[in-house]
Amino acid sequence: MLFSSVTFLFYFLPCFLVFYYMLPWKNATLLVGSLIFYAWGEPRFVPLLMLSALLNYGFGYVIGRADRARRPLLSLGIGANLAALAYYKYAGFFVGIWNTVAAPSKGALTVPQIVLPLGISFFTFQGISYLIDVYRKDIDAQSSFWRFAMYKAMFPQLIAGPIVRYRQIAEEIETRTIDNARFGRGLRQFIIGLAQKVLIANSVALTADHIFAVNPAMLPATTAWLGIACYSVQILYDFAGYSNMAIGIGHMLGFTYPPNFLHPYAANSVTQFWRRWHISLSSWFRDYLYIPLGGNRGTGARTYFNLALVFVLCGLWHGAAWTFILWGLWHGTLLIIERLGLEKLMTRLPRLVAHLYTLLAVMLGWVLFRADSVGQAWSYWGAMFGLGGLDGAVHPWQRYGGPSELTALGFGLTLAILPAFVTKPLPGAAKLASGLRRAGTSAALAVGFALSVLSLASNTYNPFIYFRF
Repeated sequence: MLFSSVTFLFYFLPCFLVFYYMLPWKNATLLVGSLIFYAWGEPRFVPLLMLSALLNYGFGYVIGRADRARRPLLSLGIGANLAALAYYKYAGFFVGIWNTVAAPSKGALTVPQIVLPLGISFFTFQGISYLIDVYRKDIDAQSSFWRFAMYKAMFPQLIAGPIVRYRQIAEEIETRTIDNARFGRGLRQFIIGLAQKVLIANSVALTADHIFAVNPAMLPATTAWLGIACYSVQILYDFAGYSNMAIGIGHMLGFTYPPNFLHPYAANSVTQFWRRWHISLSSWFRDYLYIPLGGNRGTGARTYFNLALVFVLCGLWHGAAWTFILWGLWHGTLLIIERLGLEKLMTRLPRLVAHLYTLLAVMLGWVLFRADSVGQAWSYWGAMFGLGGLDGAVHPWQRYGGPSELTALGFGLTLAILPAFVTKPLPGAAKLASGLRRAGTSAALAVGFALSVLSLASNTYNPFIYFRF
């Protein structure tokens, strides 16, 4: 069940909120509602979700009370989490590698078709961070299994994040307050996220999908650039929009989820980009992998190795394919180059140059992220730089970019990039903005919600990228 669906907007969410506000058992209501939400799309994996909750609750409980053997218990708990993730997400990939490399001499292996459970990458990382935080004594282990199960199954962030760590909402699990101001704040953020997803991401998604479905060797450069521009806008507003909806629902329920996006396309280096993109994931890798590996405390070579390893694993986290691994390696390599001196050089160059470099680096990486194979990515890069179809009459960009798609693309890019060049408000802008906020915020939100609902009611294209992960 997508947040951006008629079923969720007009049936599930209103009914759930009525029960949530009327009944005194907030945690129990949220747990039951979350299990219904998850079962709507994947009923067969509800036992797996609850088993994950039981496993992490049990290990956390034992680790929190153990005087000895705490480290082996932690290793065992992390291993159990990773084993489930490895089976469901990576078994086929690694068996394929084995069959390619070793099958001629040692025989091929077969693996049954495995369906990827929704949200397994997110709730697995949730569980690992909980166990490590208990081990470090940053938090006390939760004594109630049902409260912990509610945290694990909490539907706003269950499917696609942000990755909410237990310690970030530990106090609110025990007690939380919801007033009209907080509900209004959550509703505003939810509507903003809905508009980002439906009016921008969905509008450019079909163009991106159609262009990437064409053999890259047949694409003229203008069409190839249109395709990756649309995909870059799609993935930003698809995921940032979903995150805003999740954070907004969290406020409606009395929870404060961490921000997940802070104008990443306004960054002036790839290093800055990763401080602003999917913050809950990048900070997770920083706190639970990069720093424990030594971070930047060792030699330069060790720091660069740590960066490369973290980003290769970040790519692998997104998907079991060489394209994702190479995407992670691409970003890791760029971060290493920036640490070697490129980032300092960029600060001396005009901001426009630094910004264009960052956008180009990120967009080239998105080709790997979107492509079905490394070969397709390589050919698509060639098309972007004029090595594809030279005859634009076969696949002209006008064939894929109509008025609505181009409007969404232009509006999305403007909103994403403008903060990079606006550092100080114009004279009188603060006063004007305050007046406009008071006068127009409610109207703008109402219009955004109405247009989003009309778009959904017309059965427009409504994919969600991060369901793949």
